[in-house]
Amino acid sequence: MPYRIQSIMENTVLMAVPLFVFMGLVLQKTRLAEQLLESMGRLFGGVRGGIAISTVLVGALLAASTGVVGASVVAMGLISLPVMLKYNYDKGLACGTICASGTLGQIIPPSIVLILLGDVLGVPVGDLFQAALWPGFVLVGAYVLYILIFAKLNPESAQPIPRDESISRSEEVKTALKAIIPPLALIVVVLGSIFAGIATPTESAALGGAGAIVLSFVYRQFSWSMLYDASKETVKVTAMVFAILLGATAFSMAFTYTGGDMLVEEWMLELPGEKWGFLIITMVVILILGFFIDFVEICFIIVPMIAPVAELLGINMTWFAILIAMNLQTSFLTPPFGFSLFYLKGVAPNGVTTRDIYRALCHSLRFR
Repeated sequence: MPYRIQSIMENTVLMAVPLFVFMGLVLQKTRLAEQLLESMGRLFGGVRGGIAISTVLVGALLAASTGVVGASVVAMGLISLPVMLKYNYDKGLACGTICASGTLGQIIPPSIVLILLGDVLGVPVGDLFQAALWPGFVLVGAYVLYILIFAKLNPESAQPIPRDESISRSEEVKTALKAIIPPLALIVVVLGSIFAGIATPTESAALGGAGAIVLSFVYRQFSWSMLYDASKETVKVTAMVFAILLGATAFSMAFTYTGGDMLVEEWMLELPGEKWGFLIITMVVILILGFFIDFVEICFIIVPMIAPVAELLGINMTWFAILIAMNLQTSFLTPPFGFSLFYLKGVAPNGVTTRDIYRALCHSLRFR
């Protein structure tokens, strides 16, 4: 066990976890989300369902620049939800949009889930980042399409915002670009350095952390107290992840040494339908487990059990990892322990009940 723990702590790939978490927390505290939402809301406000669409697009940008689900949901819950309620948006649509778009950080790179899955499955994290881009974009497109259709069928539930005639359209566009370009540049630098082979995921994560601090200067939000708070929160999140990792390692060692892995392998290989039967069963099991336990536990306890079987069946491990990541994203939205629901409830106005947020789950899961 000491040797196994030492090998985990010396794994340089996992260094990307605290670095990307730090990057996300710094960006959250620079009020980046607030400026993005306000600018995008003005751009799309005239469209029926426009505020919800802007929430999804900002959620995608925050996912690509922070990767921290809690930060995205809280930021959009504080800023976007009161505006949607003010214009009589359906509560289910409003809450569902925020929860669903906030969880985009689970699939759009740089995603902590992809880093953990890359380590567990032995797949290069850079390959996972590249493979996750298109599924992430498709998911964003599906969200926007759903909102447009819902607004068309229920016009009273997603009213457009009356345009402020005192501000010209060109001014609105300029303001939006000022809010979008800095985080977009950070995304391009971080992901571009990985895709071009210039930097490893760990090196690009360090670059992202430094870039986030530079943006805090750009937005004139830098302070030593902000840096201290972000660093302290990073330590908390990282300690949680690694504590679970070490516990899962102890479990997996005991499970393997008692022959449990062979029993799982034999049972999985005897499933009807071979490869497709295995995929259906494992995805259903991960989905159900996501109702009750966190994605980190699933990554470190469940995935190591099924990974050898997937390899024996000839399943492409990069594709398998993306499939699991998409499934784990849903775990943030499923009662009774959907984290996004609790994040949103913590910042929701008094008029929004827990029942309203649980009802919003229907919209969130319908997106899929």
